[in-house]
Amino acid sequence: MVNKTRLPNGIRIVSKHMPHVRSVSMGVWVDVGARDESDEQSGLSHFIEHMIFKGTARRSAYEIAKAFDAIGGHTNAFTSTENTCYHARVMDDHLETMVDILSDIFLNSVFAPEEVERERPVIFQEIGMVEDSPEEFVHVLAGGDFWGDHPLGRSILGTREHVMGFSAETIKDYFQRLYHPERIVISAAGNVDHDHFADLVGPTFATIHNGHPLPTRTTPDIHPKTSCQARTLEQVHICLSTKGLSVTDPRRFACSLLSTILGGNMSSRLFQEIRERRGLAYSVYSFMMSYMDTGMFGVYTAVNTEQTQRTIDLILQEIRKLGRTPVSADELQDAKEYTKGNLLLAAESVDNQMVRLAQNELNFGEYIPVDKVVQNIEAVSIDDIQAVGAQLFQSDQSALTLLGPVDKTTGFEAIFDE
Repeated sequence: MVNKTRLPNGIRIVSKHMPHVRSVSMGVWVDVGARDESDEQSGLSHFIEHMIFKGTARRSAYEIAKAFDAIGGHTNAFTSTENTCYHARVMDDHLETMVDILSDIFLNSVFAPEEVERERPVIFQEIGMVEDSPEEFVHVLAGGDFWGDHPLGRSILGTREHVMGFSAETIKDYFQRLYHPERIVISAAGNVDHDHFADLVGPTFATIHNGHPLPTRTTPDIHPKTSCQARTLEQVHICLSTKGLSVTDPRRFACSLLSTILGGNMSSRLFQEIRERRGLAYSVYSFMMSYMDTGMFGVYTAVNTEQTQRTIDLILQEIRKLGRTPVSADELQDAKEYTKGNLLLAAESVDNQMVRLAQNELNFGEYIPVDKVVQNIEAVSIDDIQAVGAQLFQSDQSALTLLGPVDKTTGFEAIFDE
């Protein structure tokens, strides 16, 4: 059972009752992320995520951590390109305590200057962790190559230069201006009664009022290019990117199944061709990144330097097959069963249900039942797969990013042409 309440100020409260579990997962979601930042603000949303847990008028950072530990709860937060989420999970008899703590940190964080200075080097370390992980860092580089100077092309973490310039006042001002009620969704899933949950959350969050006008999100252009960042590594990390679909595009079900067939699991075409048959790579996979108005579809792998061109050719060969030759009925059915299995298994998790509730509300304005999603998956035809495949990796909407012991792009410029 899914229920929804809208507060007078526009905040939405959604919950799903799962009586067979003993826990409750709660998230306070804000439809604000890295793409809402100007260049000078890059990294602010992520910095706020860190600072939320660093003290309120009632609790110090230590007291916040201790309060959750004392009830055996788990709490965390994350920043994405379009959203920020503060979430926790506890046993159902600690629901009131969880609501009190999350409400306190969201509404009453003080953003103390000394805590900002203490947290700044922590974020520097997080930036360094990404840069030290070639598989992660190549995706950051690929975003910049593909989206150019648009906010979608920047790292969610920001740069050291930007992070160094953020003051407590800068952080507090950004929080107050962009955390609008219309962009806030509070979701809960588990052994929770909706009316009781709304009564706990409503009075406190109803005090939030609108601030300044919200920034307008602009749809980015695509920047087809080939780029290389030389680094002393054992492998060349390869990321091929092309135009994908928005999170609400009706073709997203076909694209998801195509991704599964191409590189979504161990029986996928790329895994079998690149790893199993030829032994070129340990890891190879396809991925989808969908936003409110656009998206990116891509393939990642890492290989020895001398196998770079060969591997790219093999990947593009498999991609072009999907647009030219219909997949078999058995292959499509296997992809459907794999996708449905992942969806239904995830539905047993209170955390996943909490996330799904919020994302449905933010993206569609309503709850989309799992059964409806399964119907849409089942409705995808062989022709649908081929139609989506035929549009992938055109030369005017694709990019190639290389990271590793390759010091020039010569020889790679025309890879997307026939």
